This record gives sequence, structure tokens and C-alpha cells, in this order.
Amino acid sequence: MTRASLDKQPHEVASMFDNVAERYDLTNDVLSLGQDRRWRREVAKAVDARPAQKILDLAAGTATSSLPFAQTGAYVVPCDFSLGMLQVGKRKHTWLPFTAGDATRLPFKDDTFDAVTISFGLRNVQDFDAALREMYRVTRPGGRVVICEFSHPTWAPFRTVYTEYLMRALPPVARSVSSNPDAYVYLAESIRAWPDQPALAERLRKAGWSKVAWRNLTGGVVALHRGFKQS
Repeated sequence: MTRASLDKQPHEVASMFDNVAERYDLTNDVLSLGQDRRWRREVAKAVDARPAQKILDLAAGTATSSLPFAQTGAYVVPCDFSLGMLQVGKRKHTWLPFTAGDATRLPFKDDTFDAVTISFGLRNVQDFDAALREMYRVTRPGGRVVICEFSHPTWAPFRTVYTEYLMRALPPVARSVSSNPDAYVYLAESIRAWPDQPALAERLRKAGWSKVAWRNLTGGVVALHRGFKQS
């Protein structure tokens, strides 16, 4: 299995990410023209982790996204269902409590975490409404969710250029740096098929989250959504 289909069968998606794990961080840096670093900084600000807080980082991959939370003194759990990603991450960051888990059936008790976050992973979940409900379940009352995901550019001319980049330029670039370039064809297709900012906000509300809001990054190429669990 070199890539997944848009029906997002879990075993296909996990296998695809296993195959890109070794060079995943490098490939993301190249394909985003270095913007992924800025996006992750904005996620860290939005999560606002504090010492002794418990943070769940879903679709954490190799835990690049988890490190800013750990550096604040928070207890962060990197969770992913790709064992290949977890193995690469554990070699790099042996002190982190890597956990294998499916976002639609999280292996944690109710009301455990002060914050749950997921970056560039929600659109790869087969039933992401179930994942939003699971995130709500494991978040303590008063806690928060932060979702960073590719979205829809707000300026129409730029949106056209961006779509062309995804479908024409991204696969050739991926072939030059990725260990599994075909996977990035799926990733481009999944970005195009993803709900826009207001639609994702509405799905969050239906899952139980309150005070839902979003902020666009890089003209809407990426959107940060945040919500709270009522006390």
C-alpha cells in the first residue's frame, strides 16, 4: 500500500504514513516552503500549554508538534495510529510517552486532558465527527481543543493558484524528497475535498464544543479552529 483512497480506510492510511515516516518532517518543510514551522508556532500559542497541564497531541507522528508543549512544562502525550511514525519519533524523543491510538476510539478516560490538539491529521480520519466527539469526551470541563488543518484560501485568485499547486506541482516536488511520493497525491486530493472553515466550525459545535472560532493562516491555506468544553 503506497497511498490511501479518499474513503480513508484506517489500515490504508496507517500503512501510507508508515511508509513516509522516515522523511516525513523534511518533506513537509520542503512542500510548505518552510511555512509549517510558523503554523506550528501558532498552534502552540493557541493551545497555551502551562506547567503541569495535560495535553493530548493527536496525529502527532514523530512528535515534532508535541515538543513545544513539553517545553512549557506540560505533560504531553503524543498519540498516533501509525506505528511507523511512533517508532521514528521514539528514536528521536525517547522521554515522551508515545501512545498508539485511533482518534475515533481514544484509549483514555473521560475528562483527562486540559487541552486536545491535532495538526494536519483530522482530515485523514475516516469518521472525523466521531473523532471530534472523542476529543470532547477526553477533555476536562473547561478544557479546549485546537485543530490546525489545511483549509480553503479566502481570496479567489489565490485559491485557484493554490489548487493548481496542489494537483500539479506538489507530486513532482514530493518525488524529489519523499520516501513515498504517491502518498502526497492522496494528501493533495484530501485537502481539496476537506470542508471549508465555517463548515468545520459547525461540525465542532455539533460534537458539543462551545465558543467555536477560527483564524486563517497564510490567507486560509491553513485554519486554526478552537473550541471549549463547558464547565
